[in-house]
Formats: sequence, C-alpha cells, structure tokens
Amino acid sequence: MTVAFVSNYINHHQKPFSDACYKALGREYHFIQTEPMEEERVAMGWGGEDGRPPYVRCLYEEEEVCRKLILESDIVIFGWVSREDLLNVTEMVEKRLEMGKLSIRLSERLYREGQWKAVSPRGLKKKYQDHTRFRKKPVWLLCAGAYVASDFRIVRAYPGKMLKFGYFPETVHYTEEEFRAMKEQDGKTHMVWAGRFMPLKHPEFAVRAGEELYRKKLAFHIHMVGSGEMEQELRKEVREKGLEENFTFYGYAKPEKVRKIMEKCHIHLFTSNHLEGWGAVVNEAMNSGCAVIANNEAGAVPFLIRHGSNGLVYHNGSYKEFAGHVECLVCDREKAEKLGMAAYHTIIDMWNPEHAAEELLRMCRDWMDSGKLIPAVTGPLSEAKVIPPQFWRRDV
Repeated sequence: MTVAFVSNYINHHQKPFSDACYKALGREYHFIQTEPMEEERVAMGWGGEDGRPPYVRCLYEEEEVCRKLILESDIVIFGWVSREDLLNVTEMVEKRLEMGKLSIRLSERLYREGQWKAVSPRGLKKKYQDHTRFRKKPVWLLCAGAYVASDFRIVRAYPGKMLKFGYFPETVHYTEEEFRAMKEQDGKTHMVWAGRFMPLKHPEFAVRAGEELYRKKLAFHIHMVGSGEMEQELRKEVREKGLEENFTFYGYAKPEKVRKIMEKCHIHLFTSNHLEGWGAVVNEAMNSGCAVIANNEAGAVPFLIRHGSNGLVYHNGSYKEFAGHVECLVCDREKAEKLGMAAYHTIIDMWNPEHAAEELLRMCRDWMDSGKLIPAVTGPLSEAKVIPPQFWRRDV
C-alpha cells in the first residue's frame, strides 16, 4: 500500500506523524512538499536541524515525479497547498476518482472569522467546486480542529465522512521519577505561555493575571516564550508594574528549548481566540505534564481537554473565568499536579503521532481490502461531531 501526504512543507508538528507512517510503510510512504518554508518559521525553528527526511519529495524540484506519485499512490492525503499554479488539488482528486482511488482532504476551519461569511455566492461556488460535489464520492475529510466539521456542514460537504485529526508534535515518555523531578520545586508555581506575541493569541492575559497574583502575594513565575508585535509593550508593562522578578521573556526559542521550559512548569496558559485553528503548543504542554488552562475557542481544545479531568477550560474569551482558573491552580498545587499527569497520559495513550498513524493506516488497509472505511472508536480518526462555534464575549 502506497500513501502520499501532500502539503506546503513539512514542519516539526507534522514530521513525527510522517516518521511513524514511514516506519510502518518504508519506501511506500511519501511526503510531497509544494513550497519552501517561510523564513519567519525557519527562524522559529520549525524546519528542524536534521536535514530533509528520506520520504520527502519537493514538487518544485521534481514536478513530474511528484505528480506521478500523487496520481498513482493508493491513498493520498491532501493538506494545505498554496501553490495552485503548481498543483490543482481538486483536479488531482477528480483524476484519482476516475482511477477508483481514495483521497483524503485535511483542513482547518473554512470560516474562522465567522460563519456568516458562508453567505458569499462566490465563496459558496468555490466551496462547491473544491468540496461539496464530492459529498457522495470516496473523498473523506480530516478535521484539524473541533469546529471544522461545523464549517463544512454549512457547505454540505463530506456528510458522515469527517474525522478528528490535528497536529502531532513529537511524543516524549518519562518515568514517574523523571516526571516529578523535572518540575520546579522552589515553592513557586511556574507557568508558561508560548507563541507569537500577537492579538489573536492574547499574551496580555498572562501579564494581567500575573499582576493580580502579585497583588494577592502568591508565589509564582511566568515564562513568556516567543516574540512578535506585542512583545515590547508587554515587557514595558511588566517593568512598569514591578513584576520583573515574576516574569522571564525568552524571545523566539527552538522547539527543543520550548519543551525544556514546559517540562519545568506546572501550568500552561493557552489564551488564543477563535482564529487559532489548532494550537500544537497544547499537545506539547500536555505531553510535558502541564495543567493546561485553555480557551474553548481554539481548535485543539475540545478534542484534547476534558474540563476538570485533564485541564481547565474557560469559555468565549472570558478573562474573568481564565483568571479564576489561574488562581485556583496556583493555590492548589495538588490539583495542578493531578491535571498535569492526566494531560500527559492523554497524549502518550491516545493523541500522539504513532497512534494517529496506526489508525490512519489501519483505515486505509480496510479500504484497500473491503472498500469500506471504518473510523476509530475514539481519539484521532474517530468521527468528528459537529460542534457549533460560539464566539460572543461575556467578559474580556
């Protein structure tokens, strides 16, 4: 069985999944990269340092070879392809259907800024051409986010054929001794915020919460990892409020360093709004044993976090609810530890690249053997139920 994964470029959020597929299929697995990675993401460490994996082929370097692989592979996953001048995905899906081959689409949300955009006649025509007309064909959808299925239901695409998916950073396994020893034990609650300092990710929530904790004389330290347009203003705010001993700003850090910071922290603050399609830092923080406090608007959260069981969820961007969760865990280290351990097991037991690859390849083999595609019972590749997004603000 030959499988090809087509996307803009491979990065550290996709590579572990591809590595697992390659381990299972060997030379029968290919990742087809359609364009070089942007310089900004390379600077952030997304490109890795271990060279190009053996299964990666570049469309812009060997177009004829890559097109042949896309057409002839038994199964193809079509992810994000910006270079429509080089590859028309819809055209390729049509050709594969003529050959009786299964194609799988992978998508984040269609309408992140609001489902009201679905009323656009021009947009609906495009969605019909790319997706809706395949509703009764052997074309399935992997939903990289909990609200993806809701968007695609609006355009009546892939009924009964939408499956949970996402991003799958590298999974790290720890012994119980390693797990407990890596956390800071200086009497303070250590929290980490990681991402680009930009409005949609709301890094100011971390600073605002820190100020409140400081006023209440609670022992804490917040690690701010990343950079961006809001960084200098937030650094200034921390200085002016006398919080410098309670905050560390790291600037951009490579993925390996981000994980090291997460490993020593007890809590991860995930404050992105509805414009965050997934949010792979959540996977990484959970794998690092952090108790995650997360906004339900971001795509990864409903798939990964069960409120009160393996993390805490606040709703619709409510700062008040967020701050309440932060204070709760700072004041209750035992609860934070239990949530962090449960989060860790969520990743190593279910939401990891090896399990996702195993389920995908199992489904593909079922298709090859019987012409039926049977979803997983739970977790990655299980049925993606329609969850309507609700993005009003109760308290910001």
